[in-house]
Amino acid sequence: MTAVLRWLGYIQSSHLPMTELLKFVLFANFSIVGMNVSLMWNSVGFYQIAKLSMIPVSCFLEVVMDKIRYSRDTKLSIAVVLLGVGVCTVTDVSVNTKGFIAAFIAVWSTSLQQYYVHHLQRRYNLSSFNLLGHTAPAQAGTLLLLGPFLDYWLTSQRVDAYNYNIVSIMFILLSCTIAVGTNLSQFICIGRFTAVSFQVLGHMKTILVLIMGFFFFGKEGLNLHVVLGMIIAVAGMIWYGNASSKPGGKERRSLSLPTIRQQKPSNLLDSNEHDSKV
Repeated sequence: MTAVLRWLGYIQSSHLPMTELLKFVLFANFSIVGMNVSLMWNSVGFYQIAKLSMIPVSCFLEVVMDKIRYSRDTKLSIAVVLLGVGVCTVTDVSVNTKGFIAAFIAVWSTSLQQYYVHHLQRRYNLSSFNLLGHTAPAQAGTLLLLGPFLDYWLTSQRVDAYNYNIVSIMFILLSCTIAVGTNLSQFICIGRFTAVSFQVLGHMKTILVLIMGFFFFGKEGLNLHVVLGMIIAVAGMIWYGNASSKPGGKERRSLSLPTIRQQKPSNLLDSNEHDSKV
């Protein structure tokens, strides 16, 4: 899709260094495999807790890599979102060693991949379509080569042994079509904002899934504590949007440059020192 749009002139040609592309593909592939294996080896409750921990990890990466500083209100609003989504989704929690390792890899690789989306767009001045055009072929190629072997190692089942029919192929094509929109919206959102904002807003998806489940399957998955969790999470998202947009809510710390002090008359020196304190 991106190649056709570039050929038609809707997208400008761009360049992404091979080393940066390989690092992104590594993080992205570990994210996909890690999330699926985490869901396979862990309970749904622990899988949800692992997904919630991606927000603190993304915050940590922004603080360390980009010198981002969060205000107290921004930190509290993120905590409220985590609390609300946790009340909604976390039920039975059981964990084992290999499941914990899979969740750890999934959380860190996903956070690094989402951080890298914002980093590459900002550093190389890439649009969302351009970045997707650079990364999608390499990512798809590596997964097509390694995926069947990894899948057989984890499940002892071969992908080609599945009994494909018209219905299954139709759902695979539908899933791939939706994935294009999912990846593109992720790149647009992270490029426009940050990985942390994307994670906070992304939990709205969890709430929408619960609401759609209520409409399609009745009241089975929707009770009082789930509704309470939804209200808390939405309130936290609104608070986060308001707090992070305020001056000082979320900003990059400026690095202080060394200054050379010169001899000045005493009255001017006192005046400048007073101004610097102010």
